[in-house]
Amino acid sequence: MSDQQGTEPHIPDFDKLAENMSSVAEKSQRLIADFMKRQAEGDSSAFDDPLNIGHTFLELTQKMMADPAKVVNAQMGLWQDYLKLWQHAAEKMSGAESEPVVKPAAGDKRFRHDDWEENQVFDFMKQSYLLTADWMKRTVHDVDGLDEHTHQKIDFYTSQFADALSPTNFAAMNPQVLHATVESGGENLVKGLDNLLRDLEKGGGKLAVSMTDQDAFDVGRNVATTPGKVIYQNDLIQLLQYSPTTDEVNSRPLLIIPPWINKFYVLDLQPKNSFIKWAVEQGQTVFVISWVNPDEKLATKSFEDYMLEGPLAALDAIEAATGIKEVNAIGYCIGGTLLASTMAYMAEKKDKRMMSATFFVALVDFTEVGDLSVFVDEEQIEAIEKNMAEKGYLEGREMSTTFNMLRSNDLIWSFVVNNYLLGKDPFPFDLLYWNSDATRMPATMHSFYLRNMYQKNRLSTPGGITLDGVPIDLGKVTTPTYILASKEDHISPWKSSYKGSQLYSGKNKFVLSGSGHIAGVVNPPAANKYGYWTNAKLPEDADEWFAGAKQHDGSWWPDWIKWIDGQNKKKVPARTPGDGKLDVLEDAPGSFVQIKA
Repeated sequence: MSDQQGTEPHIPDFDKLAENMSSVAEKSQRLIADFMKRQAEGDSSAFDDPLNIGHTFLELTQKMMADPAKVVNAQMGLWQDYLKLWQHAAEKMSGAESEPVVKPAAGDKRFRHDDWEENQVFDFMKQSYLLTADWMKRTVHDVDGLDEHTHQKIDFYTSQFADALSPTNFAAMNPQVLHATVESGGENLVKGLDNLLRDLEKGGGKLAVSMTDQDAFDVGRNVATTPGKVIYQNDLIQLLQYSPTTDEVNSRPLLIIPPWINKFYVLDLQPKNSFIKWAVEQGQTVFVISWVNPDEKLATKSFEDYMLEGPLAALDAIEAATGIKEVNAIGYCIGGTLLASTMAYMAEKKDKRMMSATFFVALVDFTEVGDLSVFVDEEQIEAIEKNMAEKGYLEGREMSTTFNMLRSNDLIWSFVVNNYLLGKDPFPFDLLYWNSDATRMPATMHSFYLRNMYQKNRLSTPGGITLDGVPIDLGKVTTPTYILASKEDHISPWKSSYKGSQLYSGKNKFVLSGSGHIAGVVNPPAANKYGYWTNAKLPEDADEWFAGAKQHDGSWWPDWIKWIDGQNKKKVPARTPGDGKLDVLEDAPGSFVQIKA
């Protein structure tokens, strides 16, 4: 192996190496013994198939066996690629220049160590893996006779399988791990086993991979620190009002409805990247809903309850706190789905308190939801509902695992390598700390959301759902809207978010940010990253919109604040929490956000 640092080769202490390997073996035996004990005590969860993968791949196998010639042709294609790889390897071993047969995809961070390029053995291993993984995914994708959902499910789980088998995930095949093992005398593997035991203990016997240093952050101390007060509370929400930093503010308050999947402080991580702090500095009176982390006592809370006790209750509280009825509103992700539903409900009720609406990476049409659709077929929803019926809620980490699987190499396997093979502690990162601060889902609400939004797409159909006795029709929403999507979003695909611009009847503006579901939103101007696209026209086809869009550098935040201020230019003296009819209950960020799953 090449020495990446250019230093003299390190000769390991073989006695120390043997001692550490013995310790690894002992701890591994303990892990296996604990697993077997759980199975003997009746915990068969490790052998369940709640995702219905077994039946799906059985169907795949039957279709492949029905066309053996196609399988043979695919196999021959793989062998031809292998022959090219052998020729490439032979040429490199002879000292000749040779172009690789296959290269990692752009953005693939797994093979960055120099040895994957410079060492002939590891270069061969890398290319062999990439060829096989590509062949496997291409072969199952080309099988005929499967319905679209089954095809998508097979593609997704085949990719998961291929990602798991990457040589970077195995100590003996990863040159970076081998370097670390030799240089540390195996201490990296011992430390890695300690990290593995810690994460298994944290997960109650199930592996809960640590993504960041949990001790590096504390909500209210170094994340979620924008000054403010809790001025209202009910079963589901605390309403936060932030302290002004300008002498004058927009006369119309700003209400932010964050997702209740994870917590509101994604918009208030640290001062340098806090959207909330920035909005306050732009002269906005900012109110934010902080959702409760529900337990079994709130099992029967419905999507309707989230509307009544969430944004509608917040509107009443804001009027009491400021004397103003009209607000501008923001809905983030599922908070945006709720905002759209609430606005349609208010339109039927002739309630005009929401004067503008901004949607951050939110879906209201669920026709195309990308890889998330593999988790919402009937069998899986029934399994989720059975699980929730026993507890009254969906465990927070189950939602986190689902989202992490959408980017498994970045959000699962990179941490497996770092924590367990290299024996390193995860790096302190505010966004990953927030991502690990999971929230539960009440059983009634979550079942309604999965079935009516993801499975049946009823929100986009006039009268498709009814809330508090009112049929919902998004076409009756005439409020001006600012719809933000993110180009690389795996959770709310941007073309699906674009469909909202075709459903509302008001003056709609669609903006496409660079990056993904979080970074595309949390993109402060000072960072000058990613860029965004705008197009005043809103054709029915999203690709047509993009073809005519203009690209801009930096953050979309200044574009949004210009749009918000354009809705209402009137200024009033700054408002301080507690000055109105509502007393201060506690300091921001409040106690609801402190509840751990």
